[in-house]
Amino acid sequence: MSLILLIFCFNPLLTLPLTPLLTPDPSPDPSPHPLALPLTPLLTSPSPLPRSAEMSFTFAAPNAVHYNQASVKQVDVPSFSGSFGILPAHVASLAVLKPGVVTVYEDEGAVKKFFVSSGSVTINDDSSVQILAEEAHAVEDLDAAGAKQALADAQAALSAAGADETAKAEAMIAVEVGEALVAAAQ
Repeated sequence: MSLILLIFCFNPLLTLPLTPLLTPDPSPDPSPHPLALPLTPLLTSPSPLPRSAEMSFTFAAPNAVHYNQASVKQVDVPSFSGSFGILPAHVASLAVLKPGVVTVYEDEGAVKKFFVSSGSVTINDDSSVQILAEEAHAVEDLDAAGAKQALADAQAALSAAGADETAKAEAMIAVEVGEALVAAAQ
């Protein structure tokens, strides 16, 4: 209680009379500033870009173009900021893909899954989405035994890295990709 009183007594802003700050100016300028914009039309007007109910989807990697401006219902992606789903009229965004599974829900009802090692996803205002992956393979084409071996090799490389920070970082990335690959292959 005494702290509040102390602040009130010694704060010069709190001791100023507030009435001049609250009363309107008796002689307002009748002409608005030439650069002033009315806020009401800005707040009530529709979005300047049409938002489509369809989503144009492009998904490519060096080994293949999986989709080229195809119409799809939804795409789920793994990113370093968390996994998320993309629907038509999604807010424009950029994200970095982490190793994991991209799930595509096609208009006809089919669901296709792809393993990606890394890459980027771009979501545009016009409901178009582009995924560019370093590597992308259909999940059904993955070899579970090969994925487990790749993970074991990466873990061995991490153990052997010792004090070499570059080798350790590369091995940690390989372990992360290997773990995601094993999870996707099962």
